[in-house]
Amino acid sequence: MDTAVIAGGSVAGLATALALAEAGYRVRVLERAAPPPEGPAGSAVAGWRRPTVPQSHHSHTLTSLGVRVLRERAPQVLHAALEAGGTLLDLTTAAPRADGGFSREPADAELAALAIRRSVLDLVLYRVVRADPRIEISHGVTVRHLVLDGSRRRVRGVVDAGGRHLAADVVVDAGGRRGLARSWLADAGVPVAEDLSSPSGLRGFSRFYRLTGTAAPAPLNRGNAAGGVWDHYAGVLHPGDNHTFAIALAVLPDDATMTALRHPAGFTVAASASPYVAPWVAEGVSEPLGPVEAITCPPNVLRGVATRRQEPVAGLFSVGDAACVTNPLFGRGLSLALTQAFQLADMLGAAPAVDETLSAQVAAAAEDLLRPWYEQSAQADADRIAAWSAAVAGEPPRRPGPRVPAGRPSFHEVAAAASADGHVWRGLTRMLMSLETPAKVFGDTLFRERVASARPRPAPAAARPPARDALAAAVTAAKGAGR
Repeated sequence: MDTAVIAGGSVAGLATALALAEAGYRVRVLERAAPPPEGPAGSAVAGWRRPTVPQSHHSHTLTSLGVRVLRERAPQVLHAALEAGGTLLDLTTAAPRADGGFSREPADAELAALAIRRSVLDLVLYRVVRADPRIEISHGVTVRHLVLDGSRRRVRGVVDAGGRHLAADVVVDAGGRRGLARSWLADAGVPVAEDLSSPSGLRGFSRFYRLTGTAAPAPLNRGNAAGGVWDHYAGVLHPGDNHTFAIALAVLPDDATMTALRHPAGFTVAASASPYVAPWVAEGVSEPLGPVEAITCPPNVLRGVATRRQEPVAGLFSVGDAACVTNPLFGRGLSLALTQAFQLADMLGAAPAVDETLSAQVAAAAEDLLRPWYEQSAQADADRIAAWSAAVAGEPPRRPGPRVPAGRPSFHEVAAAASADGHVWRGLTRMLMSLETPAKVFGDTLFRERVASARPRPAPAAARPPARDALAAAVTAAKGAGR
């Protein structure tokens, strides 16, 4: 039986372990952190601090692509997530109903998201993988080096921090944003392809809450979330498991005034001023579960080692954030990691040998999967950074620039049309949920015609976010009063 060593035991690593085991591999997962807590998942995660996965303390929802992968390839994980208190959300509840002529189609069954805290999803996935006799999980282990053959074109295993040599036919970098494979190859004297990178321009502040009752105090205007990405900040609420929810507020990294969001009083004022979010933090509706967590988001990155640009090393693969990082505002990282894990396993399981040809084919498939989302995130971030920077500087708002391909509508135009046209809403939602690429959705002739003919409705007064100066003054004053 062929063996695989996976460096990293978060979602990407665990999903890859499950997929490779199904493909006939004997799998060993090497995780540098301690084992997760025992006990009921919904409550056990309360004290689970994860310095190696800082994003786990922030707002998450599993998008439709991830739900589809779990339904089709790992139904036991989806079942465990629902048993732990997760909920499937029907996104079509947010479709325009009046003049848009929206009516359900069979493919709309895919428009579902899983409401669950990231740590709870990680924990139930971990327990499913741990129970699989084909998989061994070792904690407190860090991979230091690759072991290559004499040609330096094929992996033979890894060496851990303790100096142990672990033989393997396949080595998978699932170590997250650090991109371990780059340093492994460089240390071995193998030329490393350059990454593609662009700024995400985002600093986030998240806080978890629990409803005091069981009913949602307001609808989810985005289907899987409430709130919006506005002209100078973002305020988005994601429901979780067991009547929990998380609110994420995002600003530019160098927006010093908004550092006040790090304080509970400033955070609460901003959440209470944000359309669609405010009802959830009203007096008596919910209570905080912990402090405000802050994070400066890394840039968007498409790793060269995961693409066609890398000279293949047989048996070495990168998955999840080790292959591609996109802005967490889009929430597609987990779904892409799950997709890539099973895509890799399918290709390995069908191949007669793990050689350079196969590794090149895997890299091509990974690039085809990931590059459209890297490019979409990079473009959207560039437009948002320009708009937010103008708002902070007190300048007129800027619209998307010439990066939009000729003949295609801008994201701003599509979003406006989706508020009134059901066909446009469906296409946009399938793109946002990563079920269809931007090129396929925005390049469709009928879609473009419907965008052009739509009659968007103006947003009601209650849906308009606070002005930049007013919000900045409110959070600054609240921070001072709270202190």
